[in-house]
Amino acid sequence: MAIFTHMPLRLCADPQRVVIRPFHLAVEPRDLNPVQTSRAHRIVEAVRAMDEATCLEVLRIVHEEFAHRHWETHRFFERRYEQIAAELGLKDNLKPDQRQLIGAYLSHEYAYAAAALMNPSVVPHPDQNDAPRGALRFVMSLRAVGEGHISSIEFREGLLSRNGDMTLAKRPPVSVAAEARVEGERVVMIREPETALSGTVLFPATPAQRNGLEDLRLVRFEDDEDGPVYYGTYTAYSGSAIASQLLQTRDFQTFILSPMTGAASRNKGMALFPRRIGGRYAMIGRQDNENLYYLESDDVAHWETGEKIAAPVYPWELVQIGNCGAPVEIDEGWLLLTHGVGPMRKYSIGALLLDKKNPRRVLARTREPILSPADDTRVGYVPNVVYTCGALAFGRRMFMPFGVSDSCTMFSWLDIDALVRDMV
Repeated sequence: MAIFTHMPLRLCADPQRVVIRPFHLAVEPRDLNPVQTSRAHRIVEAVRAMDEATCLEVLRIVHEEFAHRHWETHRFFERRYEQIAAELGLKDNLKPDQRQLIGAYLSHEYAYAAAALMNPSVVPHPDQNDAPRGALRFVMSLRAVGEGHISSIEFREGLLSRNGDMTLAKRPPVSVAAEARVEGERVVMIREPETALSGTVLFPATPAQRNGLEDLRLVRFEDDEDGPVYYGTYTAYSGSAIASQLLQTRDFQTFILSPMTGAASRNKGMALFPRRIGGRYAMIGRQDNENLYYLESDDVAHWETGEKIAAPVYPWELVQIGNCGAPVEIDEGWLLLTHGVGPMRKYSIGALLLDKKNPRRVLARTREPILSPADDTRVGYVPNVVYTCGALAFGRRMFMPFGVSDSCTMFSWLDIDALVRDMV
């Protein structure tokens, strides 16, 4: 439709982007003494028994093969050894080369985006100092999918200009997984200070997240008391159960990931408003996997049942509807991008216009989808899907990256005036 102007750039799965991850060995009883009942113990003892020349040569080969593909492998190997030592209760002091080699044996290389790079969201960058006059720096999150269909969060930085140009910042040659520190139910993830945000990946760190951090919906939240903070709702998938969780950051250097509580948090696809409504946090959710609900709370991490505000009406959305990211404030009200599921499980994108003071009230909606799978956007791991987790208003246009068939990401500009005119 004329509402959209598409860009030629497409971000696709890339098996060459790899990070070092902990290699978790299953405990296997072996015919050893009682202390050595796992492969981890056996490997530690084997390295301890190596003569110095052998240890140095094996470690040299590891660094020769992998150091150029990763950032400071020696630091990761040392950190990994410390984790293993704590888990196994190792108390004796090993030589630095032995510690490094044990860390290497219990690490592996993971192609985090080998299967897909999709379902993006986008927010203004917290640092606009380097932006040319009239331009806007942004941060985009992407859902990266690798071996075992495990989802992680990748970031890209970029620049938007008033004339409709979009430039992505150059990525560093290597990607780095943020360090994760589990503190009770929450996880603190810290980006290495020397690494770029565009090369940073957030990985699952708790049992509830084991199989993925899915579909992050970022929003720059304006709080009169504390200044802007970035929140992101996402789906944590354990492999058997889902739950909504919350990411929080002010600088994209330190990230806090926490479970959300309440009846509404048991469902996917929650999207936070970018400011309080009537003094309370507000959210759009889908409590019954079919309709859209408006929720309010005094606690950004606790959400109970809400009020249904929209149901499937038109043929393109008859199976179910959901949000496509945080509501965007425009002159006319809150513009909420939606997804609808139609025949043959085809996912298309539409929109609702909500009243600015009372978002429970739907002022208008799109009768037809504004973006549907067509031609090459129908082909992918999950065909016939277009999907976004958030767009960014820039003047009277909206920058909208979107996922294509659960495989890759494309980019477009949306004309807000044309969209509002077409809503009924």
